Amino acid sequence: MKIDFANLQHQHELYKDEIEDSILKVARNCNFIMGNEIQELEENLKRFTGSAYAISCSSGTDALLLAMMALGIGIGDEVITTPFTFIATAETIAFLGAIPVFVDIDEKTYNINPDLIEEKITSKTKAIIPVSLYGQPADMDGINKIAKKYNLKVIIDGAQSFGSTYNGITDSALGDIATTSFFPAKPLGCYGDGGAVFTNDEALANKMKSLRLHGQTKRYYHRYIGMGGRLDTIQAGILNVKLKHYEKDLALRQEVASKYTHALKNHTNIILPHIKNDRTSAFAQYSIRVKNREVLQEKLKLAGIPTAVHYPLSLHMQECFGYLGYKVGDFPISEMVSNEIMSLPMNPYVRDDEIEYVVSNL
Repeated sequence: MKIDFANLQHQHELYKDEIEDSILKVARNCNFIMGNEIQELEENLKRFTGSAYAISCSSGTDALLLAMMALGIGIGDEVITTPFTFIATAETIAFLGAIPVFVDIDEKTYNINPDLIEEKITSKTKAIIPVSLYGQPADMDGINKIAKKYNLKVIIDGAQSFGSTYNGITDSALGDIATTSFFPAKPLGCYGDGGAVFTNDEALANKMKSLRLHGQTKRYYHRYIGMGGRLDTIQAGILNVKLKHYEKDLALRQEVASKYTHALKNHTNIILPHIKNDRTSAFAQYSIRVKNREVLQEKLKLAGIPTAVHYPLSLHMQECFGYLGYKVGDFPISEMVSNEIMSLPMNPYVRDDEIEYVVSNL
């Protein structure tokens, strides 16, 4: 059996007529930048998330930049985040001249551990960026309590978690600003790069709208130093189609995850995802932990089963962050998890016989 890890081709076939009509409409209108589909998408995103403002942008990485730029984070500021995430989370902090300050993760959820945050706060700390890793929101009550105590801002990196919930609220409506990514392999993906920022603060929303257009307040008049961070109209058209079907696809992802968990729950040498009772996961990944990862991956590959590692090296050990002075042992949970984590094929369309095949080979 040959299994597709993300199965993007199958999804395109399901919605092909709608998606291709949308692309053709944009092409015929020749309104490729900030066309009508952009405003339509932002209205649809607001309705879906319950956030007061949704601003589309060019990628999940640029969404993080827009959020921090809107909050005035810059040279010498400190931003607390997790070392167990994709590099964009900390890379964007460093790109603005600020300093990523890492806090170890919770061993079960793999999200930042709120109990370790307070000891890292200094007079230079400006914000906390929790990541909703693999699709599950972090412990936002604890994080928000600390942020309020020290007058810090909270930016949620929800690149993997669009549609997840925390106490019944989507994680796009939590924090001062929330971000997401529409990279093709994400739970809600477009056909290139794309992202969005969400906030309930009108002033922040207006500033981010301006920042994504080179800081313009009107054409050729620039209040801020900004960026070219617009989402292409064609991508907005694709997302408008896919968002209509997203609740169904999200439910299917959760169903696939539940089947994996049920089939693997008695295997004591495999550590399964742990989703807390007060939240739901978008299951961007279904990630397990094993001790013999490399050998296991090779054997699964020979059986036609693709796997992935998200992420094999914690950020504090990455060469580009060597200037921060961290060393092996500084974040033991992140280091342990990075050596054991492995993601199984996950998408809304993994069939029961494919799950059975994966599990039997595991």
